[in-house]
Parts: sequence; C-alpha cells; structure tokens
Amino acid sequence: MQAAAVAPQVVRAALTRPLTRSISSKLAAHVAPWPQRQRTARGGVVAQARNRLADLLADLKSEDVDDESTAPIVTKLEWQAPLGVLPYPDPRLRAPNSRIGCFDDDLRRLAEEMFEVMYKDEGVGLAAPQVGVNVRLMVFNEAGEKGQGDEIVLVNPQIINSGKMTNLFEEGCLSFPNIYADVERPSKVKVKAQDLNGKKFTISLSGFPARIFQHEYDHLDGTLFHDRMAAPVLDTVRQQLVAMEDAYLAANPGAQVRRVA
Repeated sequence: MQAAAVAPQVVRAALTRPLTRSISSKLAAHVAPWPQRQRTARGGVVAQARNRLADLLADLKSEDVDDESTAPIVTKLEWQAPLGVLPYPDPRLRAPNSRIGCFDDDLRRLAEEMFEVMYKDEGVGLAAPQVGVNVRLMVFNEAGEKGQGDEIVLVNPQIINSGKMTNLFEEGCLSFPNIYADVERPSKVKVKAQDLNGKKFTISLSGFPARIFQHEYDHLDGTLFHDRMAAPVLDTVRQQLVAMEDAYLAANPGAQVRRVA
C-alpha cells in the first residue's frame, strides 16, 4: 500500500525479509517508502513511526481466539518465485482468499518473498493476493525500508472492532502505479490474527499502522482501494483506471475482469 501518514504523504498499500521473528513471539527481541516528491524530513518521520508502532506493539496480547471465518482452509501453500505485484484489474485481485492452515517453512518463505517485493516496489504493505497467492496473509512495515522499523506479518487476520472516528488520507496501491486519491477509514482498529507459528493474538492499531492494515485487509476480501473512494474522488482517477483496464484486456484478450463503474 501507499498511503498518507503523519503529514499529507502518500501511503502505498500494496503492504518479508527473512522472518526469524514474528509479531507475537519476537517482536520485542500491520496500502511504501514515501514517494520521492514527499520525502522531506524523512528521518524524523521514520523515527516517529517506529516509536508509535513500538507503543502499539506493547499492547499486543496473546489470546485463544476462535476463528469465525467461513473461508476454506489450505493445508499446503503453492507458489513460485520470483513473485511480482499483479496490476489492476487482474482477476486474482478479486478472487476469494483461503485461510492458511499450514505454518511451515513454505509460509515463512512466502512472507520473506513478499517483504522483498514490497521493498523493491517501495511499498509499506503487501497482501498475498497482490502477488497471485490467494490466501489470507499480509506483511507490512510502516517505515517502508528494509532494516528500518518493524516487519509485521499477520496470518488469517480478522477485525474485531473499529473506532468511530475516521480520517481522510491520500492512498496509493502497488497494484495501481501512480494513482493516488483520498480514502476515508477508521483511525483505530482491533485485530485478531496468527503469527508464522500459528499462535493466535490480538493487537490494537491506530494512526498510520491502522490505515496500512485496513488497506491490506481489504485486499484479502477482494476489495480494492478505489472501491472505498467517494464518487467525486473516484471521478478524479476514473480515466487512469479505465486506461489500466484497457491495457490489461489488450494484453489478456477474453479475461473476465470487473471494470470500474
């Protein structure tokens, strides 16, 4: 994902480097680096981001949460490296995504590959369907740079509740290069998920991490960020969306895609 965080920066939500640590086990021991045109005071922003995320992670609490999702479960992950970000309107971005029931080396390698793709494409978050793997997995790093910030992996995440207060930010998405527009989302969200070992936990997110999470969570439900735009906002990017649709259909004749309304 690409999104707007502390200032009017752009959040690129699309959101592993080798994950020897996971959110519920070793985090102490959840829309890309900002576009070049808006990287002023980047060092201060990254420092603030890391401090804010550290505070959020301090609230992380391991829980035995029942999985209420009705999505099917996969017991073996199948994917091929190298991974790449799918462009809109690839049908896999709208396809159903299965829950993950295998917590093994294949899952760890997938998460690692996703982080590498995210960093390469200058993202802050990436969901598995964006790389053509239709399972409920997301990775993100608010700092958007390898070696900076905290790498977060959420397996089979579910939203427990969202805050009533909402914020409007300019978002972008790795599946929609060079398209940015305002999207309104709750400023806080409470989530339950599993880590790479299958351990269940809950976490409360607010601010930029909450926005990244919600952008990536939408991907797991087949919802794209332009689906969340108000009609007047959507009109400002409609021509770009149609151009992407036309280019995709020209390269993939007969593909069944959902076009912008």
